Amino acid sequence: MNSLNIRRTVRAYSDKCLEETLLIEMLQSACRSSNTGNMQAYSIIVTRCPDQKQALAPAHFNQKQVIDAPVVLTFCVDFNRVGQWCLQRKATPGFDNLQALTYAAIDAVIVAQTFCVAAEEVGLGICYLGTTTYNAETIIDVLDLPQLVLPITTITVGYPKEPAITPLSDRLPLEGIVHQEKYSVFNLDAIDRIYAEKEALEESLRFLEINQKETLAQIYTDIRYKKSDNEFFSNSWLQAIKKQGFLK
Repeated sequence: MNSLNIRRTVRAYSDKCLEETLLIEMLQSACRSSNTGNMQAYSIIVTRCPDQKQALAPAHFNQKQVIDAPVVLTFCVDFNRVGQWCLQRKATPGFDNLQALTYAAIDAVIVAQTFCVAAEEVGLGICYLGTTTYNAETIIDVLDLPQLVLPITTITVGYPKEPAITPLSDRLPLEGIVHQEKYSVFNLDAIDRIYAEKEALEESLRFLEINQKETLAQIYTDIRYKKSDNEFFSNSWLQAIKKQGFLK
């Protein structure tokens, strides 16, 4: 079976050190990823120091894996380096805008995912931290990120503490994801069909019971991703984007 079809997120790591040579090899592989204009307008901050991990932890809601993982990687858009190169080569940079931020952010995520594939191929475990854009200003301060450098995503990596025995996370059928030629708006029957398996899972039913909700969708809208939280962190993210010089 294709290993990509049985991958799991790993949040608990052993105390085994991640060898520097192996880390460098994986980073080199990741940086072979496709990117816009071959500019590589991204930087990767490697955090190993316990004090630095402790400083980063609040930005990631103090998730335990930030402290326990041997390595934390923060993937950033970086037009500071690109801009300096341009100025030193008699070129005028024009990357302090939303368009440049967008394509560099895509490139940063691509290199992050390539790193994850490389890590899992050699038996390491990884976990994406979706909190990076929630508290970007804290991360900017902790990592001393200059103008035109913006954190996009964070990954913890290390050797799994235990063998993978948990069930695979559910995924929607391709019918709900893949469209042919043009986008097809889903009708009521299609929505029911696409989400039926997810809603019938024991885990989903347990969530409903614990949280006293009628539908799984309410778990997402009322508890996990509330509109008020989305709006609050949207504002925080916007302020970070402005702080780093991508919006005037």
